[in-house]
Amino acid sequence: MTVNANQKVLKKALGIGLSAVMGMSLLAGCSSNGNADTASNGGTAADGGSKERVTLKVEIFDRGNSPEPYTITNNYLSNMVQERFGDPNNIDVEYVPVQRSEEVTKLNVLMASNTDVPDIVFTYDSSLFYRYAQQGGLTDVGALIDEHGPTLKKFLGEDTLAFGQLEGQQMAIPGKRAITGRYSSYIRQDWLDKLGLPVPTTTDELYTTLKAFKEKDPGGVGSKNIPMGMALAPAQFETLIYSFIKPIKGDLTYGQRYELPLHDGFKDAMQFLNKLYNEGLISQDFSLDEDKTQLAKDVQNGNIGYWSEDVDNIFYADGTLDNLYKNVEGSKLTAVDVLTNANEGNKHIKSRYASNGMYIMIPKSSKRAVEAIKYLDWMASDNNLIDIYSGVEGENYDLVDGIPVVKADVPQEFADRLFNAGDMAIISNGKNIGDQATNEKAWISGFPERNQEMLKQSIDIANTDTVGPIVFGKPIEAESKYGTTLNDKLAVIIVKTAMAKPEQFDAVYEQEMKDFMSLGGTQLKEELEAALKEL
Repeated sequence: MTVNANQKVLKKALGIGLSAVMGMSLLAGCSSNGNADTASNGGTAADGGSKERVTLKVEIFDRGNSPEPYTITNNYLSNMVQERFGDPNNIDVEYVPVQRSEEVTKLNVLMASNTDVPDIVFTYDSSLFYRYAQQGGLTDVGALIDEHGPTLKKFLGEDTLAFGQLEGQQMAIPGKRAITGRYSSYIRQDWLDKLGLPVPTTTDELYTTLKAFKEKDPGGVGSKNIPMGMALAPAQFETLIYSFIKPIKGDLTYGQRYELPLHDGFKDAMQFLNKLYNEGLISQDFSLDEDKTQLAKDVQNGNIGYWSEDVDNIFYADGTLDNLYKNVEGSKLTAVDVLTNANEGNKHIKSRYASNGMYIMIPKSSKRAVEAIKYLDWMASDNNLIDIYSGVEGENYDLVDGIPVVKADVPQEFADRLFNAGDMAIISNGKNIGDQATNEKAWISGFPERNQEMLKQSIDIANTDTVGPIVFGKPIEAESKYGTTLNDKLAVIIVKTAMAKPEQFDAVYEQEMKDFMSLGGTQLKEELEAALKEL
């Protein structure tokens, strides 16, 4: 059976400007016609409740990539959900599309509505989740999970569930991240071989190697030579910063990127970046490359000797690695773990993802909280998650030692089944089929065989000496209040301190940090330190 095609058009919601929405109270979601008590009304036939057929509305990201004949609301996976979950439970599952690029804006509009908001919504933005919870717009789902989501609870585990808890209440259901490794680094092995240099293993050795790359130009690219690739993107600047800062508590630290300036060692990181920039060892126009487009071009054209990147980013078919090897004869990369942190015993400190993915929420106005939890529990049960992510055994994948391995040369018709798999499997960020090692094997199997060995090495590096985020039991109000401003300011600090003349570095750094603290950094620091004492 197909998904109900008669979706309500969100005319009213989408016609409201964001400024108006932000001025509305989310208490529209707290009206008397929808709360945790009334959510159980209209129970499903499967649990002995009313046999009246009901509709469960679920948000879905629309990335504009639906292959014909599918749409984002009517496709192979939505039909599978309807047949396996909806029909047996007397529920019509209706998907409400939200453009991925406008997620926060549209979600604010929907949450301000008492009629158009889906029964299941989600976000990756923790501050947005905190705001909805504080304004009373969300259902406490703790008891509902205990009663209707035992498989879901076991799948997520207490550590992941903790990310959705505020003041002792379960206000969100965090998706579970399959793999927490985040960043790896790469070096042109053919450049090293040409110069007779070993693979560097420390920050000092890397600096010496970068100097040699600049002076001797082993790639023969002349003025295009970039010893170290850099972009104004987390995969590049965050790896460098983490190799200098001191974590706040053991292998844990503050969870927001804009909180990096509050760490001991941040100034040292900026000073080293300043040195690299002024000596011409990094991309000179990195400040203009926030989406890494230029970085990828320079890597693929053979202009870069060393750089850091998201652990999986270069390994996709016809991606960065394939194009480098195609464009530059004799080129060879080696995955490396180079940057060392003197504050942490010269370990290769780097950040890891939290165990949670997105924040899945049930608005307080929803009358379908029970059905929503049952839907998520169904997703966590039996083989459903594998079927959503991997498709049909024998057509999309083969099961090898319990791991679904993507078949080579899958017909386009079969591949198209899974165009929105990641967005449908909201309880799982990545293929969760077991422990992290098993998840990694499953993930690697989806990449071209020629790139799998280096990807494995990259994941091993990404899992080494990692630092994760501290989970506080209550929201940090300064994060939601000042986060956007401070995030923008972090980029300014990085750019201005990097480009300052060496003799002007201290003055520029002090002024930028003064501005950072005046824009909310002081309040943020005080609140974080107070929250630490309460842990």
